[in-house]
Amino acid sequence: MSKKERLVAAIENGTVIDHIPAEKTYAVATLLGLQKLQTPVTIGYNYPSKKLGKKGIIKIEDKFFTDEEISRLSVVAPNVVLNVIRDYEVVEKKKVVTPDTLKGIVRCNNPKCITNNEPMNTIFHVIDKNSGIIKCHYCDKEQVISEVKLV
Repeated sequence: MSKKERLVAAIENGTVIDHIPAEKTYAVATLLGLQKLQTPVTIGYNYPSKKLGKKGIIKIEDKFFTDEEISRLSVVAPNVVLNVIRDYEVVEKKKVVTPDTLKGIVRCNNPKCITNNEPMNTIFHVIDKNSGIIKCHYCDKEQVISEVKLV
């Protein structure tokens, strides 16, 4: 794709999050706290995609994400691609992968779990990355990642 064909203006430095399932675009923006940033953020929604049918794209100027921030994304949109941009060029592509452990990212669905009754961080062990099965470290309840709520 040439630079002229881009659907959204190019950014000089920052991060482009691509291949977001269209319906997850705003969840990704919320999860990363983009509404709190002072730098320009462009959110594209329902762009055509060969892989997804429709996709979202988010461009964030002058923002580079930590590995921890990226691992949070895996809960909402596990196969997005982060493109790190410097001087208008992609210098690095990072595919978001689900980490083996999720700390303080999602709530336990078990109302009796200590994490829902005491002020403490949740910890989940990822049992099956393909099926999205996670298990609470404290109460051992297995849950489907797409059915849990974010902290």
